[in-house]
Amino acid sequence: MDRVRSAFNSMIKSERYSRFTLQPADDGERHIEVKLSDETVEVRDPADGSPSFRPAPRRQPRTTICYLALGTLLIFITGYVLGYISHRESAVEQVNCGITAETVGHPEVTPATAVAPAAAAPAAAAQMDWEDVTQLLTQKLTSQVFDRTLSDFDLPKRSAGSAEDVLLANRICEEFKQADMDPWTDIHYVQLQTPDSARPNSVRFGSDVFNPEGFLAYSATGNVTGKLVYGNYGRPEDLDVLQNKKVDLIGSVLLLRAGKISFAEQVDNAAAKGAAAVLFYPDSQDYSYVDDTALYGHVHLGSGDPYTPGFPSFNHTQFPPTKSSGLPKIPAQTITAIQAAALLQKIGGPDSGAGSGFKGGMASVAYSLGGSENAAVEVNNVLVNTEIHNVFGVIKGFTDPDRYVVLGAQRDAWGSGYAKATVGTSVLIELAKAVHEMVEKEGFRPRRSLVFASWSAGEYGSVGATEWLEGYMSSIDKRVVTYISLDGVVMGRGSFMASASPLLYSLLEDTMKEVKSPLGSGSVYDMLRGSNWETKALRPMSIDDPAYPFLAFSGIPSISFHFISPNTEAYPYYGTNLDSMDHLNYQTGHHTGEMVAVAAQFAGRMALRLIHDHLLRLDVSRYSNVVTKAVVRVYTRVNQLSKSKQLKEVNANWLNRARGSFQRAARSLNTDVLNTDLSDAEACRILNDRIMSVEHNLLSPYVSPVETPFRHLLLGRGSHTLASIAETADMEQLHTQLALATWNLQGCANGIVGNIWDIDEEI
Repeated sequence: MDRVRSAFNSMIKSERYSRFTLQPADDGERHIEVKLSDETVEVRDPADGSPSFRPAPRRQPRTTICYLALGTLLIFITGYVLGYISHRESAVEQVNCGITAETVGHPEVTPATAVAPAAAAPAAAAQMDWEDVTQLLTQKLTSQVFDRTLSDFDLPKRSAGSAEDVLLANRICEEFKQADMDPWTDIHYVQLQTPDSARPNSVRFGSDVFNPEGFLAYSATGNVTGKLVYGNYGRPEDLDVLQNKKVDLIGSVLLLRAGKISFAEQVDNAAAKGAAAVLFYPDSQDYSYVDDTALYGHVHLGSGDPYTPGFPSFNHTQFPPTKSSGLPKIPAQTITAIQAAALLQKIGGPDSGAGSGFKGGMASVAYSLGGSENAAVEVNNVLVNTEIHNVFGVIKGFTDPDRYVVLGAQRDAWGSGYAKATVGTSVLIELAKAVHEMVEKEGFRPRRSLVFASWSAGEYGSVGATEWLEGYMSSIDKRVVTYISLDGVVMGRGSFMASASPLLYSLLEDTMKEVKSPLGSGSVYDMLRGSNWETKALRPMSIDDPAYPFLAFSGIPSISFHFISPNTEAYPYYGTNLDSMDHLNYQTGHHTGEMVAVAAQFAGRMALRLIHDHLLRLDVSRYSNVVTKAVVRVYTRVNQLSKSKQLKEVNANWLNRARGSFQRAARSLNTDVLNTDLSDAEACRILNDRIMSVEHNLLSPYVSPVETPFRHLLLGRGSHTLASIAETADMEQLHTQLALATWNLQGCANGIVGNIWDIDEEI
């Protein structure tokens, strides 16, 4: 087009003339300088001061002018048509993920990564009624569909970065292609830790020597010897029992039961008490499988690649060498129940006591506390630089395509990972197919976009997901409406539990009432048998929850939910090679396909509600109670310290005023919603932006994501959180963190208000 435009300009412009200027030279002679110009042309002799003149232009014959005009028009039309055709061909070109087992380890042949396609959404049409939307979704997500899909994605092994993992990623990419979802990949080069085949890990206690099969990724390495001590689950209250019994933990090898809290938290608690190493085993009271079952997991008190904290692992050479503050400094290793029994039978030491809760399920063991005999632990794990692939597909919205709801599932596992990876991947694929058909065939027109994500290296601490968040934070932190985790959605049958941002409590409750119970009558809400569903179903989101990095690191409202067996908190086969179809069938009473269909409908309804309605179903008022409880704890603590003279010239009134500002801002937002015409797209977008600001603005701007990645003021981890401020014994730290937390909360309140001239000035 530039060439056509240039030709056109050259033909219609007036004839250019040369400017001649006589310039004196060093030799005394005068030379003529010629300048071409489109401006008025002057020919001037400086010697005689002759005036400028313009020669008359040559007259063009009329026939010549007509031919020039016609030629110009023809060239212009031809160029326009060619440009349109070339642009249209490039716009419809399909994305090729290009992942094969052979390409692993060869970054030069991998495709470019992206956050999401930036193509404009198609024109919006009439919106489908919500009842019709949910009816279509339910019809497409049946147990028969999932019986087939679960079988297709059931693999014997799928470790992160392996050939099986890559081929599975390729397969998911093909599924997204067939659904016209413009798939793309996100590739990272991460450090994963594995056992050293040449130097196996070992445990020695007296005459017993073990070489365990299981291991804990990101353990510190080395050979440690210390007094063997039994510490129950390694919770702070458990370790307090040991200290009250005068059991010395300094330099000890601590033997702990797996469960209750994450491996990483158990190791962190042990290290804080001075332990030199930690051993874990599955006690028969908590786990019903055979005694020689090996345990696998990780002990990084964080998420993502711990050797690139705060930034993505695109290319290690670009970033300075550093380590996550959550990496343990002491070795940690798993052993089997049989091996643990051999240690506990000889451990000796004082009795734990009848009321301590230390007694496990092994009848041949007294569960004494130990502290008298040495044990040696040797961990020789090695770091392996591994290429991993995240795979994405998108169904674009028709009104606000730049606002996304992300559904994600981990596809790697230590073994077959049936409940851990197969179920989530199957739900991801079938949800994508169902929504695509609703858009293409039934006329569903989502306002916002749906992004489907398949993560790798989830077993190492949400590595793939966290690296994506770190890599594209500026592109997604204020655009992702909600993250819905599909990991572990089916663990059993008969009960339900969930962990979520308070913004999603109302949506969660509504969805529980809408989705039919898998038990045959009533709804999921009715399964809980009572009105106090929050107490029965809600659990705090733990650090090892796959949704936690989205919530506490990125400030994205997030949720994970699980159908479970009654009176249980977790699926017992996670982290073992027993996570298979047969064992999940046992947990669901051989209703796995039916349970997975219900879970898919549950996730689908939440996602579709968030992309269907004019106004986002995120309830800011549900945060008010959470904020109030956290502030009251700090307020009470500060008053106690002030009365005891431990804290001077500090009070929590300013924090309390910030809490008041938050609550008034939330009420003001609700009032604006009631007074707004929700059919006005621009007005709704303004309200939605205010709603979406809440979670993001609860991230503390005063801490480094390298040292303190989970920056959320209320739900994060670190000295900046209100929970930590209410417990710290460091008065100087309390003073500083209290001030920063106050402005963090006040800033969140200001963001909810929206207009700067309406900001609450109480503080």
